[in-house]
Amino acid sequence: ASDVYKRQAKELADLVDNEVFVMDAFGSAHRAHASTAGVTKFVSETAVGYLMQKEIQYLGNAVEVPERPFVAILGGAKVADKLNVISNLLEKCDTLIIGGGMAYTFAKAQGGSIGKSLCEPDKLDYALEMIEKAKKNGVKLLLPTDTVAADDFSNDAKRQVVSTMAIPESWEGMDIGPDTIKTFCGAVKGAGTVVWNGPMGVFEFDNFAAGTRAMAQALADSGAITIVGGGDSAAAVEQMGFADKITHISTGGGASLEFLEGLELPGVACLLDK
Repeated sequence: ASDVYKRQAKELADLVDNEVFVMDAFGSAHRAHASTAGVTKFVSETAVGYLMQKEIQYLGNAVEVPERPFVAILGGAKVADKLNVISNLLEKCDTLIIGGGMAYTFAKAQGGSIGKSLCEPDKLDYALEMIEKAKKNGVKLLLPTDTVAADDFSNDAKRQVVSTMAIPESWEGMDIGPDTIKTFCGAVKGAGTVVWNGPMGVFEFDNFAAGTRAMAQALADSGAITIVGGGDSAAAVEQMGFADKITHISTGGGASLEFLEGLELPGVACLLDK
């Protein structure tokens, strides 16, 4: 595979006039592909494009030299997708908010009944470790206290607001509840920097979009430097009409997550080598 990789990279470089390569595809910068990292070995000059520069500036500064208080909000379905992000942010931020599907693993880990909600049984110990790490580092860790539960995974399902620690057996958590919305939005007020990656619920269903919408509104009204990671959160902010009130919306889903993990991105590192 490495010979094929080299050949492809060389073929791409041969198309370049004056041996200059500008990398501006942040969304692919976390991948060591022939077209992102490989091609730089065969050209004499490389540069970062304007979009890439903006991504590095906002995401890099947000994590390394944030305006404080620094509030990080993580949502989405799985703890597994954000293991290292949670751990890294607990060393950097003042407040970490966890919503979305992965919050139910944290609830279950603390002895809650979560019904049919998403849960990763192999991540229960990890959730408890992160709760301990937050305490040790003096980071305020906010988890949902109430949940909008549904009796079916559909927009038209019956719904009720219940304690996140006591979701009825045949019901599943689909969004954060009204008390949690107040707490989470309150934590964003007065922040210096807010980074948000991952929705608060199943925002694709309008009846379960209130938590994600409230979060987007809170960021828009915060007066902070606000950065939204790519993927679902970026889609939600665009779709709900808050895009022009956010400081920076990342164009990379996986790339922005790896940046928040503190990883070196191959598509950036190869440019800095030159």
